[in-house]
Amino acid sequence: MKAIAIDAYGSADELALRELPDPPVGPDTVLVRVRAAGVNPVDWKVREGNLARAMPSHFPLVPGWDAAGVVAAAGPAVTGFAVGDEVIGYVRRDDIQYGTYAELVPAPERTLADKPVQASWAEAGGLPLAGLTAYQALQLARTGAGDTVLVHGASGGVGHLAVQLARALGAHRVIGAASEANHDFVRALGAEPVSYGDGLLDRIRAVAPDGVDVALDLFGGEALDISAQLLSRPARLISTAAPEHVTRLGGSYLFVKPSTADLTVLAGLVDADRLTVHVARTFPLAEAAEAQRLVESGHVRGKVVLEV
Repeated sequence: MKAIAIDAYGSADELALRELPDPPVGPDTVLVRVRAAGVNPVDWKVREGNLARAMPSHFPLVPGWDAAGVVAAAGPAVTGFAVGDEVIGYVRRDDIQYGTYAELVPAPERTLADKPVQASWAEAGGLPLAGLTAYQALQLARTGAGDTVLVHGASGGVGHLAVQLARALGAHRVIGAASEANHDFVRALGAEPVSYGDGLLDRIRAVAPDGVDVALDLFGGEALDISAQLLSRPARLISTAAPEHVTRLGGSYLFVKPSTADLTVLAGLVDADRLTVHVARTFPLAEAAEAQRLVESGHVRGKVVLEV
């Protein structure tokens, strides 16, 4: 199979298009022929070795945890999928080696769900990790009817989905922190935009004098401190970036988990036209390095996706 792989940790220059042996298919594993693979910040963190102490890694290492594709084979214990099924997956295994930047990826059955019918391959490929992160964070905060929700990074991959999902869960208001250039985009998603930078706390208080009920942080640092000052219940502060900091403030850290059930909910919302994946740009598989550089820049509206 063709795949993007690295033989050592380092910069995006390490990423190279290679011919590799087809991956093994375990008893409860589905072999997916990948059509699209979302590019996420964790991908370049894996490439740099930032997760090496947390998860066993093996070279050559194929990055990527997001996939949309067609089932090419299924292990003998697989019951939920058959050859020819169109699927999406947050294909995070217990080790890092067989990623989704490839023509074929071995996906544990628990990481997959049926592809939303109404989504293009690129949209479907950009949904799993970001969508699950947003959904699981909002669920952890018990987001529901009448809530005012604050989303930091509201125009990004996770943030733009979190805004829509907060609305779908019944939130009364969503406030989205974003750069001024993205305010129209955030407003169209259903949020009230506020600008980043000095004075963010005062700007949020100007539009929400009574504070907020839920806050979703994707960056750590000052965003967490500001959020804590706006919440009446610190337990409804969720961060995907700063486990120690958010815990000190009384909130919770989220490391997104694979879930067929949650992916199925997300796919249903896409098909019901209640959730849209905004694809900022697609790249061919061979240009994975350029795609990662773009994501690493931090200036992406929505998702970057590889077409395989």
